[in-house]
Amino acid sequence: MGLLGTGMLITFTEVAPQDEMDFNEWYNREHVDERVFMPGFKRARRYVAADSATKVKYFATYETDTVRDLCAPEYMKLLGNQSDWSKRVMAKFTHFDRLTLTCTVDLAHGISGAAGLARFFPADEHKPALRELLRDSLLPELGGRAGMHGAVLMENDLDVVAEGMRAQGKPVPADLKQEWVVILEGSTPAIVGAALAEGFDDDRLAEYELPTGKVDLGRYAFVFGNHR
Repeated sequence: MGLLGTGMLITFTEVAPQDEMDFNEWYNREHVDERVFMPGFKRARRYVAADSATKVKYFATYETDTVRDLCAPEYMKLLGNQSDWSKRVMAKFTHFDRLTLTCTVDLAHGISGAAGLARFFPADEHKPALRELLRDSLLPELGGRAGMHGAVLMENDLDVVAEGMRAQGKPVPADLKQEWVVILEGSTPAIVGAALAEGFDDDRLAEYELPTGKVDLGRYAFVFGNHR
């Protein structure tokens, strides 16, 4: 089975070391369940960085029917009506990044013990050819390695990003750029790390103006998840 829908919210978060216990308890005991049972939401998973080279310590995925569920009125209302525990924890975030994405390549298979991420900003003129490469050759190749279980390509939906910013009373920057995220899943961080290196090191995407230095790689271990 692949993903449970075509939409996905991805968040990247960090808190100070003294706040991590409360942060993790909140995430595992309240936040994941609260999101999973929202209309359109299907499954949530969270991960912790597996090495010091990974830039952001925690990331989470929330699978939805479509990306439009991430700007639906009920969801936007919830964002403005958080629980006391949520308010306390969120006020202590030292890093927060949020992406609202559509899956354009789904080669996922079940739930794995580790995830490898590649994040990048492709130029518009390269997107069709790059998407074709990822769909037809690179992701099947990486997902088929020993110990690997699947791969997906997620593309940030800038219309949904803009709607979310407007709903929160924030200005929408005129120069928003679309970020893509590849998620590789496998048994261990070492296995997904090797797949990331094979797919994105050594300037493998340089012909698409994405040399290795423009691709942000991260290796994560699975922490907790829930689904409907």
